[in-house]
Amino acid sequence: MDTFGLVGMPLSHSFSKSFFTKKFYDEGIDAQYLNFELPEVGLIADILASHPDLKGFNVTIPYKEQILPYLDDINKDAAEVGAVNVVKVSRDGTGLARLCGYNSDIVGFEQSLRPLLKEWHHKALVLGTGGASKAVLFVLRKLGIEATLVSRTTGNGRITYLDITRKTMADNLLIINTTPLGMSPRVNAFPDIPYEHLTDRHLCYDLIYNPEVTLFLKKAQEKGAAIKNGEEMLILQAIESWRIWNE
Repeated sequence: MDTFGLVGMPLSHSFSKSFFTKKFYDEGIDAQYLNFELPEVGLIADILASHPDLKGFNVTIPYKEQILPYLDDINKDAAEVGAVNVVKVSRDGTGLARLCGYNSDIVGFEQSLRPLLKEWHHKALVLGTGGASKAVLFVLRKLGIEATLVSRTTGNGRITYLDITRKTMADNLLIINTTPLGMSPRVNAFPDIPYEHLTDRHLCYDLIYNPEVTLFLKKAQEKGAAIKNGEEMLILQAIESWRIWNE
């Protein structure tokens, strides 16, 4: 039986396992999808050794960047992004595994964001600087949208949450949360931005999908902003993962 899986820590609220398990059942695919909760990314070598039928795996927090040194090859777009969330596993005649990295977050985010954009969405605030933010920045550049990174600390062109003013909010009508703030079970957390300056011209996108409406989205919606959670992006990136593993 072919095996696929998810590498990360923690994985208690994994979307991928339920998605692929249902897909395999519905389509009669003889495969399984397992969660590999690893305290350190280097333990992927043990997973490869103990699962010779592993054909590919997804990568999630906090290993989208840490996985890079363990790859034998990397797709051009993923290399430019600097983060990987899909790994295709191939083996030679001796059983030695070869790992190639891809980034399906790019496809998922672009396909879910593009239909929501209006002509005034030409500048964006990207909250967070982790692996997911890198895919978001890649897509925004591709779409011609000027992006500003927001972090808790300054540096490398970033601004801090304290730097966000009324003018910042007025200039950036697209706001994307790539942080885990508000994710279940810590549903009472939210990014510290001045929500009072949001308007009905703003689009607020949260990569989180659980809960369906985070406090970030709820506060935005209360100000009339358009909102979008990360569920569709996750589905689209999962479909792209499956394409990559089978190409």
